[in-house]
Amino acid sequence: MILKTTIQGFLTAVKGLLLTVSHLFGAKKSRESRDIRQKDYFEKQDGVTTVQFPKEKMPIPEIGRYQLHVEIDDCIVCDLCAKACPVDCIAIEAVKSPEVIGKTSDGSVKRLYAAQFDIDMAKCMYCGLCTVVCPTECITMTNQYDRSTTKLTDLIYDFGEMSDEEIAQRKQEWTKFQAEKEAAKKK
Repeated sequence: MILKTTIQGFLTAVKGLLLTVSHLFGAKKSRESRDIRQKDYFEKQDGVTTVQFPKEKMPIPEIGRYQLHVEIDDCIVCDLCAKACPVDCIAIEAVKSPEVIGKTSDGSVKRLYAAQFDIDMAKCMYCGLCTVVCPTECITMTNQYDRSTTKLTDLIYDFGEMSDEEIAQRKQEWTKFQAEKEAAKKK
């Protein structure tokens, strides 16, 4: 009984080692991509399965969710993307304008300046909710996924284009406009 168990254990170990050695020598070639619906899918799995990253890249699906991009000229600073974000990685600060600033590419009227529009990609969970709620479709997911960095602050993308002086000037214009409006009401 003990001898039979010992022999069976030894044969099992040899079988496992032979399988390991066959995979070791099979790793000299890359595994070909196969359809899982094929009958011999599991029998034809030999070769390296790991993608050798800098040389090879995985194909990117069209509907993949990767880095966010904002076309700031199309942004109406509605703040819907920041409100929809479950992890609060979008920070927006709007400055009101006394008159219409312009129009977006889809014809929406712009009445707010984007003093700040930051996205912290270190916090982003790539859910895509911000892209869904955007009425002007100015925030989109790109196909770029390899933005490795050693500094966490490099992952905060600043899409706002206004300088501190411009922000102060726009706020002053709005305050002046509000004061003139109040003065006109009192008359």
